[in-house]
Amino acid sequence: METAVVLGGGIMGLSAAWALSRAGLAVRIVEQDEVPNPRGASVDDHRLIRHAYGAQAGYMRMVDPAYAAWDLLFAEAGERPYVQTGVLALSQHAGGWLAESRDALAADGRAAEPLDAASVTAAYPFLRPDGIAEAFRLQPGGVLLARRIVAMLARLLAARGVVIERARATGFDPDRATLTLADGSTRAGDLLVLAAGPWNPRFIPGLAARVRPTRQVLVRLAPPPDLAEAWARAPMLLDLAVDGGFYAVPPVAGTPLKIGDHRFAPTTDPDGPREVTEAEAEEILGLARHRIRDLERYRVLGAAACWYDVEPNERFILERAGSRAFVMSGFSGHGFKFGPVLGLALARAARDPALAGALAAWAAGEAPPAEGLLDDIREHAA
Repeated sequence: METAVVLGGGIMGLSAAWALSRAGLAVRIVEQDEVPNPRGASVDDHRLIRHAYGAQAGYMRMVDPAYAAWDLLFAEAGERPYVQTGVLALSQHAGGWLAESRDALAADGRAAEPLDAASVTAAYPFLRPDGIAEAFRLQPGGVLLARRIVAMLARLLAARGVVIERARATGFDPDRATLTLADGSTRAGDLLVLAAGPWNPRFIPGLAARVRPTRQVLVRLAPPPDLAEAWARAPMLLDLAVDGGFYAVPPVAGTPLKIGDHRFAPTTDPDGPREVTEAEAEEILGLARHRIRDLERYRVLGAAACWYDVEPNERFILERAGSRAFVMSGFSGHGFKFGPVLGLALARAARDPALAGALAAWAAGEAPPAEGLLDDIREHAA
């Protein structure tokens, strides 16, 4: 039996391990922390999935296969940690991401319902109408319960015989498909997958020039009791401004209301401080005060920092790294939704060299999937 070693136990590493195991490989995951990893980019209450993607039509079209891959994974796991919410997108200026999303959706035959400021606040009275230049509502889209999904994947992989080893890697040899661990021992396979998130640039020379680690802050809130039910039924909120804006995730399935920053923070050390200062939390709250009515009535439950690996144009890097390895990187905050479909595509490309060349352009949102790349999904649908 062929073997694979995967470095990283976040959504990408776990998804790759799942897909490679389904393809018949014996898989070992090496992860420096426990799984779910509280320091990992994947381990939070929520991640969002939606078709609205600005002018990035390639990723917009990747969302349908992503849903199909989640359906396959959920069917195998016997649970469905996902809540459909829909999308509410607001913009404080004409044009830009919202208009690009609306045009791309329309060109692809997807209906986005236009709204004005009065319609927004009539439907969602906890929001202020001030400064809304454009808005739309989109029914598809929802919340992936990220922390639960990572734990679910870990259980599914254990049932499939995948080994998850807690160890810190210090070296990566893509041509020999070998990891060197901190104790000097090695782990080798027929295939090696680097999926270490913001730690990726430490292992491949040159990757640091293409992706950078950033530290993003989010704040968790409890709405006032009289607004709790309205927020629980609310769509995900994208409030866009020239300087970035914020996003809000409704409190679904027992999770808190969450708000975060659309902007990417400066480059930082992924082993840096995890604690969020009061000033950092207040900065995030400040982004939302113009939009969320009476925000001072909301109880702050806490704040957290999350590390991402960011490519300048938010293009995913999924490509060969040497003769016997692949690298999965650059997923920013929007990669989680594509974890299973990217894992399935990688497993196909690992078995078929003809597909490996087409993998990178598709993952970067620049080309349609090559014939055969998504056959696992088609076979499940059939």
